[in-house]
Amino acid sequence: MKIFVVDKYSIITVVLVLVLVIAILPMGIIDSTPASSGANRELPIYSVETDQKVVSVTFDSAWNDDDIGDIIKILEKYNCKSTFFATGEWIDKYPASAKMLADAGHEVANHSDTHAHFNSMSPDEMKKDMDECDRKILEVTGQENNLFRAPYGEYNDKLIRACRETGRYPIQWDVDSLDYKDLSASQMLERILPKLKNGSILLFHNGTKNTAAALPQILERITREGYSFKPAGELIYKEDYRINHEGRQIKS
Repeated sequence: MKIFVVDKYSIITVVLVLVLVIAILPMGIIDSTPASSGANRELPIYSVETDQKVVSVTFDSAWNDDDIGDIIKILEKYNCKSTFFATGEWIDKYPASAKMLADAGHEVANHSDTHAHFNSMSPDEMKKDMDECDRKILEVTGQENNLFRAPYGEYNDKLIRACRETGRYPIQWDVDSLDYKDLSASQMLERILPKLKNGSILLFHNGTKNTAAALPQILERITREGYSFKPAGELIYKEDYRINHEGRQIKS
């Protein structure tokens, strides 16, 4: 018969290992979930796979409209047709600005009616909110819209399915200017240029401290890099596509 002798140091080592394993399991460092379990997560469109050197400049409009006139003039100078994701509340406050954007050839798209947190909504509540914003867009601008960008960049499977069921395309971005943090033009360029690629969707906001002043330098540099501009609704594919794990829309 074999006799195993375990000294106190071995026991201490085993105990420490067990304590460590128990401690890190809740943190997710040891993950027992199959690697494929998240493969079916619903994703919005972050960018578009294309051979053309074209990008989409988009704005979120939920604050004031003080700089809308200046932004329209700058975009016209650089032949940059853009997409403005506006809330219904913004359209209620600034219908003249919303119409001005549409009259200048820009898309006015859906950024929700009240800028609520969609992750806490039911699918029916999501659809009702999106419908109300689209109704205001059509009433004020005459444009029928099928694009949606969720407030705060929030989304979940329920939202993506609600968009699909109502014929909407959920749009995110792959290049964030962080203009709402009052960055300078040079700081925005430092963020934008390394990430820019064919089919990129850029995020800006109107109503910020520096966006309008920074746009000429930014658009000039993007143009010098050989890119042209399309609104998001013209950049994305409307059918026969798939979205990869990075949210890049690819033509099937």
